[in-house]
Amino acid sequence: MNNEIYLKDDVITLGQLLKKIGLIDTGGSAKGYLLSNKILINNRTPNGRSAKVKIGDIVWINNKVFMIKKLEK
Repeated sequence: MNNEIYLKDDVITLGQLLKKIGLIDTGGSAKGYLLSNKILINNRTPNGRSAKVKIGDIVWINNKVFMIKKLEK
């Protein structure tokens, strides 16, 4: 399943992204979510919730793929 996530800015932290797509309620819960789920950014394991996700990145969360795109104005 492919999903496109549109960002206004060029960069978002992984914690903010998880909150944006509704997988966590607060930024503080990102740490636990990262420990109990498989997450990759461009096929690499992120270094915590402050890892940067940029336009053009591909994020895998468990068995779902998210493509990060720029929100056109």
